[in-house]
Amino acid sequence: MLTLNWNGKMKFTAHTESNHEVVMDASPDVGGEDKAARPMEVLLAALAGCTAMDVVSILDKMKTPPKNFRIDIDYTKAREHPKIYTSIHLKYVFEGNVPKENAEKAVNLSQTKYCSASAMLRKSAEITYELVFED
Repeated sequence: MLTLNWNGKMKFTAHTESNHEVVMDASPDVGGEDKAARPMEVLLAALAGCTAMDVVSILDKMKTPPKNFRIDIDYTKAREHPKIYTSIHLKYVFEGNVPKENAEKAVNLSQTKYCSASAMLRKSAEITYELVFED
């Protein structure tokens, strides 16, 4: 079970089933204090974390882990409420000796089979991705 507690103004702390905390806040123009990420930002971070964990795990099993790895996300949101994400583009950036075919397989498996966050968000947003290799 996840529990969300109100900390005053627009600040909230989620207490997760795994016994961790996620703090969220709003911008001052809507009553917040800008002391934490916005809920929709946390949603994108969850997407990135979900697929990144898949990719790193799969590459590790292939014995070709990256030296460094990150995901950059661009997105568009609906103009009217509810302002859902309508498109999300993931840029998987690999550094090190990761064979292109291994990275492609890992990302594809994450996007088509393993990442629950991608599967859920894909119900309302177009999710695209690209792979970038840096030295």
